Amino acid sequence: MAIMITDECINCGACEPECPNTAIYEGGVEWTWGDGTGLKTVELEDGTIISADAKQPPYSNEFYYIVSGKCTECVGFHEEPQCAAVCPVDCCVPDPDYVETKEELLAKKEWLHLS
Repeated sequence: MAIMITDECINCGACEPECPNTAIYEGGVEWTWGDGTGLKTVELEDGTIISADAKQPPYSNEFYYIVSGKCTECVGFHEEPQCAAVCPVDCCVPDPDYVETKEELLAKKEWLHLS
């Protein structure tokens, strides 16, 4: 299960530097698949292949947000999601729309960090 940031976020930014996958972005900031990963290209769900450096629209313009496709819940890096561990208002919570097994999260980690 990926982690999401709720609208209770106070925009403190404590979570962003803790993410080993660079999956957390400030509200309004465009993101890329390549940020903090070894990806060069990405195949989207519709089969389109894009450059990992292609800018993607922000998920939120108001609050920090987590790109679920890059979130591994810190599996393979830490014992617990680091964003949730440092969040002062407990707004980094499991995202029920992105349920993944530990094996799936480990496979995602390997995919993101291929060199």
